[in-house]
Amino acid sequence: MIKVLIADDHAIVREGLRQLFALCPDLGVAGEAVNGGQVLSHLRGGEVDLLLLDMAMSGISGVDLIKRVRLHHGALPVLVLSMHNEVQIARRALAAGANGYLTKDCGAETLTTAIRKVASGGRYIDPRIVERMVFEGDDEQAPPHEQLSSREQRILGLLGQGRTVNEIAAELSISNKTVSTHKARLMQKMSFANNAELMRYVFTHDVMG
Repeated sequence: MIKVLIADDHAIVREGLRQLFALCPDLGVAGEAVNGGQVLSHLRGGEVDLLLLDMAMSGISGVDLIKRVRLHHGALPVLVLSMHNEVQIARRALAAGANGYLTKDCGAETLTTAIRKVASGGRYIDPRIVERMVFEGDDEQAPPHEQLSSREQRILGLLGQGRTVNEIAAELSISNKTVSTHKARLMQKMSFANNAELMRYVFTHDVMG
């Protein structure tokens, strides 16, 4: 049986996945996590064959979490199940060490097929994203925020959600000063004159927080 750690902060998603896996004799739930800290705790203490990972959770998440998992659990298959279908986000997840990438609007059969393939050492990418990668290729114009570091992108997304510096510091477990430094740096890199420009950019480009 493939023991899957479900990492998603939406209870309805986790419940749906549990019900789906209950219909598959070869798939089981090794545990559930609602944030990056719980993911790492589960991986330290339990037997997991595959991590099914949402890209946007509280605390360490996304690319940063994938890199952390890859550093400490190098052989563990990681399949991203995300609401984001942007090619650049998929590329960053795969570059960080994910073995596969699916969007949450995929069908149940597609998901179970991807889990089995990734768990057996293969790779699986949402066919729609692969198609865009092939046809858009290197000519695709990357959005300006791709020049930011992973941490700066995360803070940009959280600021765009209206989070305060104090709230971001608490969520990411870093100091207020560090958040302020990152904010100042990304404002400069992105040539934002004020918070209104930042908020407008995040809304327009659907930057993940």
